[in-house]
Amino acid sequence: MEGQSHILVVDDDTRLRQLLNKYLVENGYLVSTAADAAQARQQLGAMTFDLIVLDVMMPGENGLALTKSLRSDNAVPILLLTAMGETTDRINGLEVGADDYLTKPFEPRELLLRINSILRRSVRETPAEPRLCRFGRFTFESARGELLCDGEAIHLTSAEAALLAQLALTPGETLSREDLAARTGNSGNLRTVDVQVTRLRKKIEEDPRLPRYLQTVRGRGYVLWTD
Repeated sequence: MEGQSHILVVDDDTRLRQLLNKYLVENGYLVSTAADAAQARQQLGAMTFDLIVLDVMMPGENGLALTKSLRSDNAVPILLLTAMGETTDRINGLEVGADDYLTKPFEPRELLLRINSILRRSVRETPAEPRLCRFGRFTFESARGELLCDGEAIHLTSAEAALLAQLALTPGETLSREDLAARTGNSGNLRTVDVQVTRLRKKIEEDPRLPRYLQTVRGRGYVLWTD
């Protein structure tokens, strides 16, 4: 099992939960399952996971509420499964901290591709000398996806860390939404970039409506201004 990514599948549909377990195991993943948010919390308290595949519509605490709660102290990547296909519903999932979403019904192969994409973004190799980016009270170490404010850690999702890492590679240089989407594994989904930028601003800007560091360049994209 050494080297396998450990995935927690949370869904109240027993048949789907079992099918996902079987499919992911067959594709090389270590899998644990939970039928609801309460069981998921028990699993999370006992083990460390590389990713959570989480159903939105569950009895009791739903997937959106669980995602929002976990984001207060846990940066584990989350892929939401939702039967709600409206754009606003999917955006709500990203806004509460999910890294990606997939609308039911879905092709198992697409689920696997999305999982692989998220895990690639979340893997960080530590170089001999950390690459640091400083702006205001913040320090961002791109290799680890670690953001500090006056020395205190600020929780980032893997998607937020990936986006900030790309902007931090070339501070002061404008990157288009298309470039950012492609570099962070969200090619073809430009709205996801906008949502992650909005969420990042809430964490690094004194006034997210008047950003000082992560700015929009009208008609071109986004730029990160550093010290």
